[in-house]
Amino acid sequence: MPTHDDRITATETLHRGWMNVLRVQAHLGGEDVSRILVEHPSGAAVLAYDPERKVAMTVRQTRLPLLHSGQSPLDEAVVGVTEDEPPEQTAIRECREETGIRLHEVELVGHVWMTTSSTTERVHLFLGRYTSADRLGPGGGADGEIEELELAERPLSDLWACAASGALMDSKLFMLLQALRIRRPELF
Repeated sequence: MPTHDDRITATETLHRGWMNVLRVQAHLGGEDVSRILVEHPSGAAVLAYDPERKVAMTVRQTRLPLLHSGQSPLDEAVVGVTEDEPPEQTAIRECREETGIRLHEVELVGHVWMTTSSTTERVHLFLGRYTSADRLGPGGGADGEIEELELAERPLSDLWACAASGALMDSKLFMLLQALRIRRPELF
């Protein structure tokens, strides 16, 4: 149980870059501890879905941690780092860049911490409706980014079956599908 005496007593930067790696000394639960902490930029994730056709757009790309773990690429929601813009704008921009789909607005689902034991990564989750007319181009990522994206428009019922069976492993896509199913069950 947290106490009012919990506090950080020292911080040492082990690596500074896109993500910073810190060694943090703290007094927690009456004991002095040393932990590694990764300062990770916040992100925005969006599930782009077409309610008329009852489909959603997913992306796949090679992710280094998955490759390192011997895993294949996963179906994912569109995600991007929130840098100099509000999370809603990041979600809309990333969807256009990665999928070629224009979202006019997004609906906030919530803000989640990804791994509270070791990283500061926080992701803002959104749902975004689109129609066939909102398809502006092929997607594939922003110029200058090496993303090699594989895009798939998949029936929401199929995505939900994957989630229900445990075959869907991307946490952001899983949470967004659950939120959409609660809000719009008729789409499944």
